[in-house]
Amino acid sequence: MAVTTLDPHTALVVIDLQNGIVGNPGLVPHTAAEVVERSALLADAFREQGLPVVLVRVTAAADGADAVRGRIDGPSRARSFPEGWDVVVDELAGHPGDITVIKRNWGAFYGTDLDLQLRRRGVTQIVLTGIATSIGVESSARAAHEHGYHVTLATDAMSDLDAETHRNSVERIFPRLGETGTTAEIVELLAKTHA
Repeated sequence: MAVTTLDPHTALVVIDLQNGIVGNPGLVPHTAAEVVERSALLADAFREQGLPVVLVRVTAAADGADAVRGRIDGPSRARSFPEGWDVVVDELAGHPGDITVIKRNWGAFYGTDLDLQLRRRGVTQIVLTGIATSIGVESSARAAHEHGYHVTLATDAMSDLDAETHRNSVERIFPRLGETGTTAEIVELLAKTHA
């Protein structure tokens, strides 16, 4: 189902398009370059309409002091990161009106000022893009839905390390949280909504 509505006060929220994440090889079904290009296209369209663009980036303290605690069955999350890994990619950076949110978790809401930034601007809907579909994007979509925002997911402007987890998010989870659409559909609807 294609996206049907964009509220007058909609924000674009871009998840983790930063040097250390877009450099990950093997993203599916879209390459990092495609995700960045489509997210930049959406960001330009939102800026043109005077709508908020939020660039969310994940970071961690070098000593791991701010790492999420808790037992997990998966591999340890403790690791070191190279200098500049948490810097937003050049294609999206450098716009003084954009909002930057720094997170230390999968989702963009918990432990950040994202909800406050959106509510102060009267935002009622968010459009999400980013990497990884099943982690940062899905976690943020779930939280946005729980916070009462209308959620739209630009499914061709997100990707994952695993095709099945991407497909599960897009086909099973996202329809329960909001509407999905392509970058082109969202840009077209944005132009109509703000004509």
